[in-house]
Amino acid sequence: MAAKADTSFTVGTEFTENGRTGTIHTPHGDIHTPAFIPVGTKATVKTLTPEQVKATGAQAVLANAYHLYLQPGPDIVDEAGGVAAFQNWDGPTYTDSGGFQVMSLGVGHKKVLMMDHVSQEPVARTEKKDRYALVDEEGVNFRSVIDGSKHRFTPEISMQIQHQLGADIMFAFDELTVLADTREYQEASVDRTHRWAKRCLDEHDKLTRERVDKPLQSLWGVVQGAQYEDLRRKATRGLIELSNQAEAEGRRGFGGFGIGGALEKENLGTIVGWVCDELPATKPRHLLGISEPDDLFRAIEAGADTFDCVAPTRLGRRGGAYTLDGRVNLTAARFKRDFEPIDAEFGGYVSENYTRAYIHHLFKAKEFLGGTLCTIHNVSFIVRLVDNIRAAINGGYYEDYKREFLGRYYHS
Repeated sequence: MAAKADTSFTVGTEFTENGRTGTIHTPHGDIHTPAFIPVGTKATVKTLTPEQVKATGAQAVLANAYHLYLQPGPDIVDEAGGVAAFQNWDGPTYTDSGGFQVMSLGVGHKKVLMMDHVSQEPVARTEKKDRYALVDEEGVNFRSVIDGSKHRFTPEISMQIQHQLGADIMFAFDELTVLADTREYQEASVDRTHRWAKRCLDEHDKLTRERVDKPLQSLWGVVQGAQYEDLRRKATRGLIELSNQAEAEGRRGFGGFGIGGALEKENLGTIVGWVCDELPATKPRHLLGISEPDDLFRAIEAGADTFDCVAPTRLGRRGGAYTLDGRVNLTAARFKRDFEPIDAEFGGYVSENYTRAYIHHLFKAKEFLGGTLCTIHNVSFIVRLVDNIRAAINGGYYEDYKREFLGRYYHS
């Protein structure tokens, strides 16, 4: 039997201490980086067909382990041939671990995340404070966002779910903390996430050996540590040590690394830089949950290779649209008789075929097509922005492109 293809990374053009272009090679195709990865939470980028997603220029999509665990169930996705086959996506796929969702959505309703200073466990509370998600050493108890039923995730369960989902790239189960958490709790959480990461590597190795008929999946460690430099660097070094140890034992280590947790906007580039200072240049780096244009530039300069975020699709379903001159809200009354495209200079399918007035009408008439058109436009916009950044790095004109784009987008 021929050896199965595994995920790897090739560095391209380096333009800052950590910033670079490159290529992630997966069993289902290459991802040229930097790259924006649209979020298909429930094995669908909301309102779009896979063919429409592909037409935006997207190279890969990311699905959510928490949601697919709840519905339809990872066994069904596995039986379908994995998340790519299930949704008819011809290309690379990512799945997240569910670590964020079990905390942020674990209550099932409106919530805020805070510390319970009595139990020293992070608690997600509803407005009535009648539901919660609780962390212990072994994992997290949480309630379903669908029906409030009780569930439990552990590192092993997250790996089992993600192996059944079958994405090319998946993430280790980590603990979500927030900036309001105490320094003491952040320290304990980093240590716990490290122990969970080792358990993920062990379970990943076990499942890979058991599922020899399946394509190889790449497990990426997730760096936490909030806004603290020493904790971010400690967490990163710990994951590298675990990965190196696994490889020394003849097992597969982490194929890449995710940068997660709470990030203050003004410190985003600094924090990403701390992490990338420590990470090996031979492994790709994914920044979780980022898509604002200025954040993308900062993160790429600091060393991030790929990104995912629901913002472009969520904004589109509400009538918001990106333009080269900043965001617009097409539900506003001023667009009722505006027969210009969303952005003629940007172009693309939506601007070449539909007017602002028509899309405004669709939203006022509560027609789903409005959300579809804005989502196509927004995903195309962010994907092309990152593609343009990659071209600018390779072409040696990054600073000029950054100055021109940001100066127009934020100060028009």
